Amino acid sequence: MAFVGNDQLFPSAFAQYNQVLTESSVITGTKDAEMITRVGQRIAVAAERYLTANGFEGYLEDYQWEYKLIESEQVNAWCMPGGKIAFYTGILPIAANETGIAAIMGHEVAHALANHGQQRMSAAYVQQGLAVVGNVALSNDDQALGIFNQSYGVVSNVAGMLPFSRSHETEADQIGIYLMAIAGYNPDEASVLWERMKANSGGESPPAFLSSHPSNDSRIQNLKSLSEKAKVEAKKFGVTSFRPIN
Repeated sequence: MAFVGNDQLFPSAFAQYNQVLTESSVITGTKDAEMITRVGQRIAVAAERYLTANGFEGYLEDYQWEYKLIESEQVNAWCMPGGKIAFYTGILPIAANETGIAAIMGHEVAHALANHGQQRMSAAYVQQGLAVVGNVALSNDDQALGIFNQSYGVVSNVAGMLPFSRSHETEADQIGIYLMAIAGYNPDEASVLWERMKANSGGESPPAFLSSHPSNDSRIQNLKSLSEKAKVEAKKFGVTSFRPIN
């Protein structure tokens, strides 16, 4: 259950996103930057179609989609509540191609769609015994803003990957692979991406930004099993073939 509504969460998320962009080297006008935007727009359209088909028409009406590429060695990507997305150049070699980008993008967008951030913040409220005041914006509530920063890590960790639970990660994997397939990207590549993630981590535990995530091997196997389901889901939206992986 999420006690923190979008009317509270989104304004602070947008402000924090802008802060990150101000403090970062944002890349524009390059093929990579254009690819991030292109994939992001396709995933956003897929999300709208998927949600509408599943009874959530209008769910994204308050989203303000934005897609930015940031110069950084961090192996990282994230989607803030309300559709604010960032990719770091350090993750591009592991993504390897546009379909790999789509797999990452779908997963990160899925976290936002499933309200995992709100759930994490709500848990923080409960843990700290705070009453939820629905009509007070986080920007005007120092305690609430502190919880937002702690939950999302956007200040101290320059918007590092959100530390979701394993159950959240598994849910995001399923929604994400559906979104990439509906957007026209081959879902078979999702497991291949995580094989590259595993190789990048030396075959040991997941990278630091993936703390609290499922093990690489279990995630790879799960994504392989989900790929055929994603293809079936995509067919519901008229997608019967996928873009070449290049």
